[in-house]
Amino acid sequence: MSQPRIIEPTFHQLIDVPLKVGESPVWDDRTDALWFVDILAPAVFRLGPSGHLDRFDMPAPVGCLGLCENGMVVVGLQTGVHLLDPATGKLDHLCDPDGGRPDSRLNDGKVGPDGHFWVGTRDEAVPQTGNAKLYRVAPNGNFTCVIDGNMLTSNGLAWSPDGRRMYHSDSSGLLLQAFDFDPQTGRLGPAKRLHDFAPGEGRPDGAAMDSEGFYWSAGVQAGRLNRFSPDGKIVEIYTFPFKGPTMPCFGGHDLKTLYLTSLTTENGGTSIAGTVISFEAPVAGAPVSRFAL
Repeated sequence: MSQPRIIEPTFHQLIDVPLKVGESPVWDDRTDALWFVDILAPAVFRLGPSGHLDRFDMPAPVGCLGLCENGMVVVGLQTGVHLLDPATGKLDHLCDPDGGRPDSRLNDGKVGPDGHFWVGTRDEAVPQTGNAKLYRVAPNGNFTCVIDGNMLTSNGLAWSPDGRRMYHSDSSGLLLQAFDFDPQTGRLGPAKRLHDFAPGEGRPDGAAMDSEGFYWSAGVQAGRLNRFSPDGKIVEIYTFPFKGPTMPCFGGHDLKTLYLTSLTTENGGTSIAGTVISFEAPVAGAPVSRFAL
């Protein structure tokens, strides 16, 4: 079996503001802006094409966001799913699929090819109990629980370019899985286990999909970004001089700029702040969907 190719990309740091837990980068192709969050700040950020950074403070920890067809931003907070108006900063509650459960918060989330917001939870119990879930949220606020039980940290959502396969990881469970996906109904087929993460490969965090159907997964605490083939093999490893990459996304006019958020980590007694970087990708990303509002 061939070994994965190891690449040290030349990257640029895009912001000066230190992030506690940078996450959920999303490229807005209509405005050439990059959206992302800092879970613990808690805040939503928009980096404009001129480099100007807008900050929207949130009332509770914020795990993720997605773009809406009508220009709003759908945001997953610990207190539920909300809609953010970028023009005014106004935040409106849409629903709370997790129902305020103790030892739980909304974590990774993305808009699927079905126009719904898919958002999972992290088991915050110490020790973890396997209470994490994955929800599918409709634009009218109705929701269903799609995965329930025996999961620690729902993460790594991404869809194949044709929208017919969904990828999902359990960060704390150290596994990557895939499901057949119906882009019209959002129905999932049985889970297929693709990869069990070995020491040194990192915990599978946020992810993105490229136009060739390869899955890019942030290996948090290992300082790497793993590129997977559709059958679950790591084919390329992008390495960085910091341990905490959290989630990639593709952007730029040709979707060939790779954006990557990170979290604050300790390295030999030195604290390295979370940030946002970019580098040139070898392949274009797959376009992402918008919440059907």
